Amino acid sequence: MYLIDTNIFLAVTLKEERNEVCKQFLSDHSDRIAFSDYSFHSIGTILFHKNRPDLFTKFTQDILRYVPVLTLPRDQYAHLEAVNAQYGLDFDDAYQYLVAKRMGRTLVTMDRHFRQCDDIPVHFLP
Repeated sequence: MYLIDTNIFLAVTLKEERNEVCKQFLSDHSDRIAFSDYSFHSIGTILFHKNRPDLFTKFTQDILRYVPVLTLPRDQYAHLEAVNAQYGLDFDDAYQYLVAKRMGRTLVTMDRHFRQCDDIPVHFLP
């Protein structure tokens, strides 16, 4: 089971440089993927900031009925500071890390900040 990082969905939605690799991974593993509520809101924030609310609407229509959205349990928020101290991850990365760890998911990302995270499985897309 996989937790898909924000950058994977954004690469596909915005047709960025590595979007084909990301699209292929999502397609190949569509029955085993989820993403966090933080990613969902971040994607909305970014697309609205880029004046592309239409892309967010399309994203929600394409994704929400097929891909589960995972939320960090409230009692886990207290651990964000420790994750920051241990790995130097900023808030969004620490949140993704904890969701992956608590939900037993492999984090799929292109974000190299996760290289030092040795206690959760991380799959880096090229």
